[in-house]
Amino acid sequence: MIYVTLLYMSKAPLILGIDPGTQILGYAILKGGPKPSLIAMDVLKLTKEKDIYARLQLIHAKIIELIETYHPEHFAIEAPFFGKNIQSMLKLGRAQGVAIAAAMQFKLPVTEYAPKKVKQAITGNGNADKEMIWKMLERILAIKNQPKYYDATDALGVALCHHYQITGLQLPAAKVVKGKKASKKSNSWDTFITKNPGRVKNK
Repeated sequence: MIYVTLLYMSKAPLILGIDPGTQILGYAILKGGPKPSLIAMDVLKLTKEKDIYARLQLIHAKIIELIETYHPEHFAIEAPFFGKNIQSMLKLGRAQGVAIAAAMQFKLPVTEYAPKKVKQAITGNGNADKEMIWKMLERILAIKNQPKYYDATDALGVALCHHYQITGLQLPAAKVVKGKKASKKSNSWDTFITKNPGRVKNK
């Protein structure tokens, strides 16, 4: 594992992160290595296309386009969130499956991450909201402009989570005691910055 990590850090490979969706699909390209950096981040809007199968075709085509354009070495995707709406879950599962199939077509290694895993990796809090995730990404990667849709930042979060998973780097876990929220001291920005000075870049 140590050898693999050192090889990964020296090569600075590209990671394609995907936040699957049948209305809006988020995607991001992250450059790994000792200092991860954002290469591209955007969304594919599918709302104009009413047919679900046509949307799936567009998703497949977009993933192929991204792979052929950036040549990523890793493919990371967020696993579907199991909610109460079964129909929405089925549609989301199809979108994820089509995206994975496109990656496998290029023999890319595919890794799935549960939403809580991504939140935990980026913020140290498995229950963090989208705004908190964005703020951490903004600081860690020194991003100047916030994208219009959180689907894009969610995809970037998946990519960065995968980067941490491969390198063994991880944020301090949010401390929860007997169902209570973590204290402000253990879960504050200041604590994170103090403990991880090399992971935060100033604008």
